[in-house]
Amino acid sequence: MAGRIRDEDIAAVRDRSPIADVIGEHVQLRNAGGGNLKGICPFHDEKSPSLSVSPSRGLFHCFGCGAGGDVIRFVERIEHLGFSEAVERLAASSGVQLRYVDLPTGAAAGRQHGQRTRLVEAHRAAATFYAEQLATSDARPARNFLTERGFDDAAAARYGCGFAPSGWDALTKHLLSAGFTADELTTGGLSRPSQRGSLIDRFHRRLLWPIRDVSGEVVGFGARRLFDDDKVEAKYLNTPETPIYKKSQLLYGMDLAKKEIARQHRVVIVEGYTDVMACHLAGVTTAVATCGTAFGEEHIGVLRRVLMDSDAFAGEVIFTFDGDAAGMKAAERAFGDEQKFMAQSFVAIEPTGLDPCELRQKAGDVAVRDLVARRVPLVEFVLRSTVDRFDLDTAEGRAGALDRGVPLVARIKDQSLRVEYSQLLARITGIGDPDRVLTRVRALIRSGRGAEQLAASPARAVSDAVSAVEREVLKVALQLPGVAGPSFDALPEAAFLVPENREIRRAISAAGGTAGAVTGPAWVGKVTAHLPDDVRSVVHGLAVDPLHAGSDTQERYAEAVLARMQEVVVSRQVAALKSRLQRINPVESAEEHARMFAELIALEGHRRVMRERAIGGE
Repeated sequence: MAGRIRDEDIAAVRDRSPIADVIGEHVQLRNAGGGNLKGICPFHDEKSPSLSVSPSRGLFHCFGCGAGGDVIRFVERIEHLGFSEAVERLAASSGVQLRYVDLPTGAAAGRQHGQRTRLVEAHRAAATFYAEQLATSDARPARNFLTERGFDDAAAARYGCGFAPSGWDALTKHLLSAGFTADELTTGGLSRPSQRGSLIDRFHRRLLWPIRDVSGEVVGFGARRLFDDDKVEAKYLNTPETPIYKKSQLLYGMDLAKKEIARQHRVVIVEGYTDVMACHLAGVTTAVATCGTAFGEEHIGVLRRVLMDSDAFAGEVIFTFDGDAAGMKAAERAFGDEQKFMAQSFVAIEPTGLDPCELRQKAGDVAVRDLVARRVPLVEFVLRSTVDRFDLDTAEGRAGALDRGVPLVARIKDQSLRVEYSQLLARITGIGDPDRVLTRVRALIRSGRGAEQLAASPARAVSDAVSAVEREVLKVALQLPGVAGPSFDALPEAAFLVPENREIRRAISAAGGTAGAVTGPAWVGKVTAHLPDDVRSVVHGLAVDPLHAGSDTQERYAEAVLARMQEVVVSRQVAALKSRLQRINPVESAEEHARMFAELIALEGHRRVMRERAIGGE
């Protein structure tokens, strides 16, 4: 059986492993008074810090989920280790030499040693081996790759860059000679069986970055293709999932960035290893990147603990994306995750499409810092990008933009921010009335409908008032065509927002228009001849439904209804023009702005006349 660690050595590990420092590698801790510290518990999802740490007692306890114990127990739970492995992990970092009771000798000793410890040691040795290989003549393409991207020898050494040699089993032989077993190398993802059954290296002829966990231990590698004749097509390869390499929980650069992330309450999420290097060297020391996978929920958990992301301590999460369609999709995915942070999320996109590494090469360190400084709220970016897909110069385009934008605003968890972004949506769509947007947002939230459901089926609802006006105007055209005359015929089909009403308007035009028509069944028959059966019944209903004339004569009422319809049409034109004006810089396009403003004044005057005519008939 395995050797047991001596009790006095376990005690020494506890004494030399300050619990605040160990927990602080995973969770941002703050003073809670009375000598205690508090933070976001890593063992369950919470919004307010309930984890309490007592450095003087060497204990931790979560008042939310009940987790607690000493520093060894914390490492057991956070790293999913057994007791002996947790002690060995802490001993390695605290410099305690462990002694074992009844420890087997030889190869058996290596196998009995904690698996995680052995795998970490193997990766540490592999990282040293790869770094040494970077200085060889065969690694010239790897060094050139780094140099061309602005990274000198010091930068390569700082980030532990290495090179996997061309030999099939160079690393494997090196590690086997160092006392590691074939099983340990395959379990750790450093080696793999060949087709012939022999053990060979996983990486060949590639530039390597060691991937470290939050405590700084090497747990895997990312490898970049350098040669065109590389038989593996993928530009980047990563260590496969292993007992110590969980890509959904790892963020490249976190070991270097965690202290600055905690200090600045800010994290910058980039897309690649070179982007992390470029950001750090440019002074953006809070940059991290995912390791061969999309940013996901487990990454959020890691960041929340380091940021101490809670109701009381909100920070910033800044995503950088390419400015292309793929970048937009990534931003939309990030928006889905944004609501899982208490921190506010931002997006930083370089207009030229350059990533941080390319930007540093072309414009220097200041440009990288400026990119982050120019961040905009992620919600605003996604909202504007969504609205930009529509033609805002048309009523249909503005309505469609509103249909897609409202569900996005409804997903915002902060009520005050929902109000602000309702106002923004009204402004950028040219709607003009933020209360109209906010009313729809609140109605969607009350209805409990999913934002995705509405976004996928953006059926635009026409207000009851507008629908009623359209219906009355069509009744006038069918019952009193002589009165409707040129006023009705001047109304374009697009003036009718209800599809069914628009179809009837088209049929009236096809029948010759109202100006030359005579009241009676023949006129209605001409109109229905241009309609399908299901719409013909609607026309018949309109032709017999009494006009809501009240005390007015039918003729006077008809004139008032037509004036009201014209007012509605002009109001849409006014809204479209205001929307265009809001999107024009009055300084850069002064002449166009002045022309459009004069047109707006004229339209407002025409609308006022139509309103007075409509009111006069009521």
